[in-house]
Amino acid sequence: MMQILTYDQIDQLQWQDLIQTSAVATWFQTDEAYRFYQSVGGMQAFAYGVSEEDRLVGVVVGYVTKNSNSILQYFTKRAIIYGGPLLQPEISDFALSALLKTIAQNLDLNPIYIETRNFNDYSQWKDIFEINGFGYQKHLNYHVNTTTTEIAQSNIGKHRWKYIRLSMRDGAKIIDDPTIEQVRAFYTILKDLYRTKVKTPLWSWEFFERLYYIENVKYILVELDGKIVGGAACVCLPGKAVYEWYACGLDNCRDDIRPTSVAIWGEMQYAAENGCPLFDFMGAGKPDEPYGVRDFKAEFGGELVEHGRFLCVRKSLLYAIGKLGVKWLKRKR
Repeated sequence: MMQILTYDQIDQLQWQDLIQTSAVATWFQTDEAYRFYQSVGGMQAFAYGVSEEDRLVGVVVGYVTKNSNSILQYFTKRAIIYGGPLLQPEISDFALSALLKTIAQNLDLNPIYIETRNFNDYSQWKDIFEINGFGYQKHLNYHVNTTTTEIAQSNIGKHRWKYIRLSMRDGAKIIDDPTIEQVRAFYTILKDLYRTKVKTPLWSWEFFERLYYIENVKYILVELDGKIVGGAACVCLPGKAVYEWYACGLDNCRDDIRPTSVAIWGEMQYAAENGCPLFDFMGAGKPDEPYGVRDFKAEFGGELVEHGRFLCVRKSLLYAIGKLGVKWLKRKR
């Protein structure tokens, strides 16, 4: 017998077992992630499961959000499922379809579209997603081998490693146990980056402050002359992977210092030293569009993968208006 489960109905022990056995498990499909989403203003968390013969075979964790801009908020309400659904390899097509239909049709938060941002290979289920209204979108990512520190270092491009080595020689220090005040300084740098270059909305300080207290979250910051000049926020699925959620650095702190590169190297070290054989950059843009950050990420020696995204548009007109509005705002800024 197949059954759709709400969050409160999901057996926590079976959920943990599924995380351990699923080839597509990520931190973003854990109970810890759900509770984090639930704690942040502007995020409306949701979680559903599906069982077959009383065995949990699938879980979806995500959140609904919208842009805070007074006009765009009406056209950008979206559901984001980071990592992609947590699935047992033996899940039946019927059970997966039921889970996808529940998300697409019954989310009472009423998003304009639903997007799964896959960090693993979902090709075996692609047809089931598409049958249920989730169209495949090409999207790239880099996966870095962090089985050991030596392997991670050996894969970094010669010039990028030179920048990292010289930066650390000339005073840049990795801070792997920062205070909340130091994280606040990192957030200030990140916020300025999003305002001036990225030009997309960034979560408020509350998001990063709450993230600081999550067990499987790690802030890796870079200090120079007693001042925070960059860093990264990453999350860890113990024994499996470290995911880089945010990273930034002050470009003008000094000509010989590359704080973002040092921070990423710190994340890779953290992954290797804590038994996580994979470092995930969480995205490298669309293959048919220029994306300068992709070239930068490539220098860290990862494997370029295309696990893509699945997109379900529930309100086509509002979706189209929202896309045009976001493009207009980026040009305006």
